[in-house]
Amino acid sequence: MRAQQAIRAVERLRREQAALEPPVAERIARMKADAFRILVGTLLSLRTKDEVTDLAAARLFDLAADPRSMLALEERTIARAIYPVGFYRVKARQLRGICAALLDRHRGRVPSSLEALLELPGVGRKTANLVLGLGFGRPAICVDVHVHRITNRWGWVRTRSPAETEAALANVLPRRLWIPINRILVTHGRTVCTPLSPRCSRCAVADRCARVAVGRSR
Repeated sequence: MRAQQAIRAVERLRREQAALEPPVAERIARMKADAFRILVGTLLSLRTKDEVTDLAAARLFDLAADPRSMLALEERTIARAIYPVGFYRVKARQLRGICAALLDRHRGRVPSSLEALLELPGVGRKTANLVLGLGFGRPAICVDVHVHRITNRWGWVRTRSPAETEAALANVLPRRLWIPINRILVTHGRTVCTPLSPRCSRCAVADRCARVAVGRSR
């Protein structure tokens, strides 16, 4: 797909979703939260529904809202606070590890480089890029399962992994769309362009979709 076609498709979806609730990480960012809260909220949201993440994050931040106070909590206390997010025991351990790393290496602050973020326990490219974009306003393309699936389905890219998709999209999208592309396609992937039997009849960009590997649709 040509760059201008991609831009028009993304802008069309952005307008359509204007009144919808954004994913949890962006909601945290819109409350003018610092990068630490965005990092923690993003980690909690992995493999977890947004409504569960919202409540878990609120309970945890009531107990501790910065690396030093969170590290002072016992692992089991964090686990109880964030239950029932997915892999809550693992995430409790990772959160303490992140806080320790931030205090030891970064003076208690979330680093603003991709390389440093990737060195934190449990932080992969998806989480790191989301923190860079929402926490620091740095152009970064966060590719999750929705972004990877939809951009391949549309025919924008032909990639086998999220990392390949990230690199390919960087050559298609202007930098002004790097941060919002995740929110736009996550919302679209949850409501319309679902993994199985996508709702093509109500898709605002169906006329621009190559329908790669789409069998049954609605």
